Amino acid sequence: MAFKTLGLSESVLRGVQAAGYTDPTPIQLRAIPAVLSGRDLIASAQTGTGKTAAFALPILSKLGTHGKPRVLILEPTRELAAQVETAFRDFARFTNINTVAVFGGVGYGRQREELRRGVDVIAATPGRLMDYLKTGEINLRDISILVLDEVDRMLDMGFLPVVKDIIGRCPRERQTLFFSATIPPEIAAVAAFALRDPARIEIGVNRSVNQSVTHALYPVNAGQKFDLLLALLEKIDFQSVLIFSRTKHGADKIARKLKTANHSVAVLHANRSQNQRLEALAGFKSGKYELMVATDIASRGIDVAGVSHVINFDVPENPEDYVHRIGRTGRAQAVGDAFTLVTPENANDIRDIQRFIGAKIPELKLEGFPYQAYTARPEQPAQPRGGHGRAGQGGQRPADGGGRSWGFRGRR
Repeated sequence: MAFKTLGLSESVLRGVQAAGYTDPTPIQLRAIPAVLSGRDLIASAQTGTGKTAAFALPILSKLGTHGKPRVLILEPTRELAAQVETAFRDFARFTNINTVAVFGGVGYGRQREELRRGVDVIAATPGRLMDYLKTGEINLRDISILVLDEVDRMLDMGFLPVVKDIIGRCPRERQTLFFSATIPPEIAAVAAFALRDPARIEIGVNRSVNQSVTHALYPVNAGQKFDLLLALLEKIDFQSVLIFSRTKHGADKIARKLKTANHSVAVLHANRSQNQRLEALAGFKSGKYELMVATDIASRGIDVAGVSHVINFDVPENPEDYVHRIGRTGRAQAVGDAFTLVTPENANDIRDIQRFIGAKIPELKLEGFPYQAYTARPEQPAQPRGGHGRAGQGGQRPADGGGRSWGFRGRR
């Protein structure tokens, strides 16, 4: 097993093998030795590259055995904190190291019990962690490794002032690890405050779309978007589909209509309780739900294997979110499809996305769908692919004679 060459402890290597890992990913190959060396680190990598293991494995190797709380991992969302805790537990199964996830949206009782029993690793969201710091139930005096994960997402959610407060409560003599998909100037400023002479790792191009994902635009009139969504779901051969809405209300509305159309649907957004969110994720992973409708809370860090298709019912507000959303499919070198339903009102957003990724996204038209007469005609009509074919193959231009090309052209 190639992980043996990276300097990990024997007990952690057993955990890696039991988890089914065989070959390290590029971020793991470069980050694991850097973390083991004790250096601070700034690492940027695209979603789905295995960065949780890139810091979890060397941290567990350095901890050795159970002791005081020595590792703090800050995450922007409950789901990410819970997933990091699960990963640490899996990798540490042959050690006596304990991990706890600390996040809001649930009661304090179970978390307090685990903290009282003694933990080595705390995976926390900033808000709930501050609650425990204020009551004295958690103190950070023995923290030797601080991990700030998905830092750009914490910036988007307005957490950076709280994060800086938490950093200030940690010992000055510590190892600090930054993991982020992008490093905008605001994050660079926090890094300068929190890190000392960090090693830097950049995997892939932050603005690029995973090469294993085929993505396309489906222009449609706003009043026909849901009908086109249903038609696409009937045409494609999917395993599981993640559908993105811009708003929580929109996600609920889409889910209700899909259920009426006899689809099994989970819903994930910030207004759902933690138990509802966990049930939705577990059901989507197990196949109980074939579809999951979500806001951008699911665009980063949600680890669901086998998502065959992503459908953007709404165009994302930020170009970066387009890359993160469609990165939920085509993970771990699997192939995936991503479709975006666009209306004429989305023209500026699409141009921004294409400028951001430096490429033009193909425009497709679903054969047999009863487009209204004034709906724009795409440049490359085609059948969406399911399973393993490629979108854009075998399509014929319909002779409907109506409409114009919307021309969502970005600069190359």
